[in-house]
Amino acid sequence: MVESNYDILGIVEGTTEKEIRDAFRRLALQFHSDRGGENEQFIKIKQAYDDLKIGKKYPDTDIEKIKNSRVYSDENEEDIRRKNQILGQELSKEMKTAEEWASALNRSNITGTRLFGSKTLGEIELERKATGTLSIKGNFMAGTLTYDGPIIMQGSITSPSWTQEYKTNIHLTKGDFKFINPLENKYKIDNGAQIIVDNGNAVVGNIYGRKFRVEDKEGRVGVFKIQEHRTSVFAIKGKIIAENIVNTVFLDGDSIIVLNVEEDVILSAREILFYGSKLTFDCVIKLKQNGTIRFFETFSIQGLSGDAIIELENGKKIRLFDLKTKKIKNLADEFVPHKENYNKDATMVGNGFTITYEMLDNLSKKPTKKSNWKSKFKFSKD
Repeated sequence: MVESNYDILGIVEGTTEKEIRDAFRRLALQFHSDRGGENEQFIKIKQAYDDLKIGKKYPDTDIEKIKNSRVYSDENEEDIRRKNQILGQELSKEMKTAEEWASALNRSNITGTRLFGSKTLGEIELERKATGTLSIKGNFMAGTLTYDGPIIMQGSITSPSWTQEYKTNIHLTKGDFKFINPLENKYKIDNGAQIIVDNGNAVVGNIYGRKFRVEDKEGRVGVFKIQEHRTSVFAIKGKIIAENIVNTVFLDGDSIIVLNVEEDVILSAREILFYGSKLTFDCVIKLKQNGTIRFFETFSIQGLSGDAIIELENGKKIRLFDLKTKKIKNLADEFVPHKENYNKDATMVGNGFTITYEMLDNLSKKPTKKSNWKSKFKFSKD
């Protein structure tokens, strides 16, 4: 796939200078070598930022790819879109063959290793192990793969940029999906890919979606629509463990454990644990019946936007602001029986306090007043 400078920074074409600058700063903090990142990736991000400041859409290396590759022949955007669709189709056919091969080995309970893809488009290695686990090495770029067992992954997962027809979809009917050291290896899921785990956990790294501007087909100036590639991970009966969730993502699990959540992210679970300090205004937390939420950030809650929404399964919606300002001592006694264990200024957000579905459903409920035995008696001066 040919990446534009907008793609590299994870933003849509037509964003403001401030949005471009903010995207660069966020990625620079993530990938700078001083913070344990990859210097090569940081240089790529910096170059994309510098190019966009002067109006340059594609980096020089990708322009050369467009001109010289057998897949891309010119800089015309429509041609790039058409060729990307062809690429997606080719990779999808390969993944269908890979799925049939892995299923045959699984049914026979035998091991095997085989390469799929091509040297031009990129190869991935599939290995069916004696335990029934399917190992995937390399970047999964397009197509569907269903497997009746656990999958371990060494590589990133994405979808074709210009088509939803060959959208990447990995489906496990049983077992866990796991990246191998995703944070250390910088593995990610992005660009509208989908992971479905029917009866297990999903242990991944960073997850990114994508929004981009599509110009009017009739060529009308200033007319466009925003198209989104929402990246999704489902583990309805298990845990989803991830780090940074950014820009058009949907997670649905029994339990979700995340670090930071930014830019149009939807989380749906019975239990949600936040270990980072960022939750932006356009994110939604859908809490299932009898669920709980816990924020473990202990230093500052400034990065947790008060405009983020918590939506209960019964349809009730609550702004995070109401939790950030609600003191534990002001909750009803029935929800917090041992209030004396908390600081008088402690709020519901932070320090791992367990926020229950019932608390949220009764957020406006007044605290129970303790009876004063003196009020029951009248004393006379006599």
